[in-house]
Amino acid sequence: MAATQTVYSATGRRKTAVARVWLTEGTGSITINDRPFEEYFPNLPHQNEVLAPLQVSSLMNKYDIKIVAKGGGLLGQAGAIKLGVARAITQIDLELRGDLKAAGHLRRDPRMKERKKPGQPGARKRFQFSKR
Repeated sequence: MAATQTVYSATGRRKTAVARVWLTEGTGSITINDRPFEEYFPNLPHQNEVLAPLQVSSLMNKYDIKIVAKGGGLLGQAGAIKLGVARAITQIDLELRGDLKAAGHLRRDPRMKERKKPGQPGARKRFQFSKR
């Protein structure tokens, strides 16, 4: 029988994007929605956003990461994945929490789109006022 590996899991959110993250010891392979990391995020800024917590904690090629991301766009999903990875790293070693927090990786971005209100065309916009 194979030895059981410890799996560290966490959830990250940004705007309407939600990412569930699982870390297991391995070679550093990252899969997002059953696709390779470089295929899912072809842009370098998105890749750097996801890898930032691993670089701060110097765990770059020590853990395999499986991610399921839903909702939002690519940038929102990248932010959600970053938060999920950072939260999972804190489960591995609580000493790394200070470094991740100082770098801003453990802060959830609370900004969301404001809802449209009834009786007006958008969230804040009003219909044109006619004096006469």
